[in-house]
Amino acid sequence: MSKFLNSLLAAIALLALSATAQAADAEAGAKVFKKCAACHAVGEGAKNRVGPILNDIVGRKAGTVEGFKYSPAMVAAGEGGLVWNDESIASYMKDPKGFVPKNKMAFAGLKKDDEIADLIAYLKTFSAAGATEVAPAAAPATETASAPTEQAPAAEATPAATAAETAGMVKSKGKFGIGRQATDAEIKAWNVDVSPDGTGLPEGSGSVEDGEGLFSEHCAACHGEFAEGVDNWPKLAGGEDTLADDDPLKTVGSYWPYLSTTWDYVHRSMPFGGAGVLSDDETYAIVAYILYSNNLVDEDFVLSKENFLDVKMPNAGGFIVDDRAETEYSKWRAEPCMTNCKDDVKITRRATVLDVTPDGG
Repeated sequence: MSKFLNSLLAAIALLALSATAQAADAEAGAKVFKKCAACHAVGEGAKNRVGPILNDIVGRKAGTVEGFKYSPAMVAAGEGGLVWNDESIASYMKDPKGFVPKNKMAFAGLKKDDEIADLIAYLKTFSAAGATEVAPAAAPATETASAPTEQAPAAEATPAATAAETAGMVKSKGKFGIGRQATDAEIKAWNVDVSPDGTGLPEGSGSVEDGEGLFSEHCAACHGEFAEGVDNWPKLAGGEDTLADDDPLKTVGSYWPYLSTTWDYVHRSMPFGGAGVLSDDETYAIVAYILYSNNLVDEDFVLSKENFLDVKMPNAGGFIVDDRAETEYSKWRAEPCMTNCKDDVKITRRATVLDVTPDGG
C-alpha cells in the first residue's frame, strides 16, 4: 500500500510540474522581465550591468559569469553545488535573500508563482538548455536599442546632421582647431534640463494610476512598491517633520524644494542601469506617483506641464539663496598682506598635546 501511495504522489507531483511548465508563457515572461531589466540583460550583445547577464542561466553554476563581481555569498553557493534550474530559480526569485543569504541583489522577489513560471520560460529562450522548448523572444535590452522612438527618448535626442546642415557648419574655434561647432539641432538634443520655474519641461502628462504600474515596473526593485526604499536604497517617501531631528529622513516629500529636480532626475538618470528609456508621459506619471506616495496629491491626480508649478513642495522655503558673492567675498578677497603685517607678535597660547610652540616669539 505504501509503495502504491508513494508512486501515486510522485505521479501527482509530476503532473503538477508539467501543468506549470505548460502554463508558463514566455511572452508574458518578457513583461515580467522588465522588473529585472534595470539590472540584468539578456539577448545578443547583452553585457553585465548592476547584475550579471542572464543568457544561458539555465544549467549554469551560480556565481560564474565571467567579468561580474559577485557577492562572497553567491560565489560560495555556487562552490557548494548550486546550479540554476527551474526549481532553484523559482526558489531564488520567490525570496532572494532567504535562498542565498547575504547576496547583494536588492530586488525583493516575485510573489506570484505564475509570474515566476513565466519569467523562467522567458529566460529559457536565451539558454541553450531550454532553447528547444520555446522559440526565442526579443530581449527588452535589444528592443530598447532597436526602437528608440518608443523606448529611448534620450537616444533619439542625438540626430545626425543633414547635408544641408553640414554645408553651413563652422569649424571649431577652440585652441586645437579640431572638429566643428555643434549645430542648433545637436545643442537642442542635449539641452534637456528642467529648471524650477518650469523652463525645459516638455509637453505631456501622466496620472498617479499609470505611475503606480510604471513605478512597480521600473523603480520598485530598489525603492520599494510604495517608495519606502529597499535595504539601503534611497527612500523616496516619508520623513515629514524630521529635518530638525538628529537623524533626519530626507526624501522627495520632506527635503527636495523643487519638483523640477525630481522630474529632471527621473527622466535623465532613471531607471538604474537603463537611463533614458522613459518617455515624457511616463516620467510625468512616475513623478505623480512619487507625489502621491508622499501624500502631496490625491489618487486621481494627473501631472502635466500645465499644472506642474501648482504643486508646492513642503520644503520649498527650507533653502536660502547663496549670496556670499555680495555679502562676504569682499571681506576676504582683498589683496593679501605678505610682509610686516603686524607690528608686534605675541604668543597667546601654547600647544598642550605636542611640544611645537617655540620658546621665542
